[in-house]
Amino acid sequence: MGTGTVGYAHHSNQTALGIDGLLKLLLNGYDHGLRFFDSADSYGSHPHVAEALKHVPRDKVTVMTKTWSRDAASARADLDRFRKELGTDYIDICLMHCLTEGDWTTRFRGVMDVLSEAKEKGIIRTHGCSCHSIEALRAAAKSPWVEIDLARVNPIGSHMDADPNAVVTVLRGMRASGKAVVGMKILGQGDMSERQDEALRYALSLDVLDAFTIGAESKSEQEDLIRRIALAA
Repeated sequence: MGTGTVGYAHHSNQTALGIDGLLKLLLNGYDHGLRFFDSADSYGSHPHVAEALKHVPRDKVTVMTKTWSRDAASARADLDRFRKELGTDYIDICLMHCLTEGDWTTRFRGVMDVLSEAKEKGIIRTHGCSCHSIEALRAAAKSPWVEIDLARVNPIGSHMDADPNAVVTVLRGMRASGKAVVGMKILGQGDMSERQDEALRYALSLDVLDAFTIGAESKSEQEDLIRRIALAA
């Protein structure tokens, strides 16, 4: 369950529903089998996910969030703040958010070290990144530090790092090296809203995705997507 459609400046289409609105959507998703809550500081969705976690067993859901920090001190402060905002002692997955630099694995080494230390202490369970350029994605594929990658992928190349074939080739390399891959922009940030079945079949047909995130904005949309996914699978 994504919470960051058009997500930036601590706001998204999902957080615009308010705490109660997004809470109901997260719990409805849980009741229909969704066990993966995708959040981020930049979406402003931590309080909404925190409220949902009060109603479900913590060990039954995977919580992912993302930090924009590019230095060690900020990353360390983010981890403390994120856990308070999410109301949880640990975060299942923490990503470095929206990387675009081809040399990010050296430029932002301090943040990587903070996340590695946090994993050793049990503050997070998995670390990785989301990439917004093909150069950053290729660097992620080569980095042994990256355990999980959040990648933009859909059949028409909408809001992607490169054309679908080029991106999928890199993702195959990631999977071959043992990394997990989560897909995003499955519906092209709405560009395939009238071609949902095509987009879902494409995502499900790929041999590179462990999961994918889509941000529904209503219960009816959410349940329709779940139904379509079941049929496509």
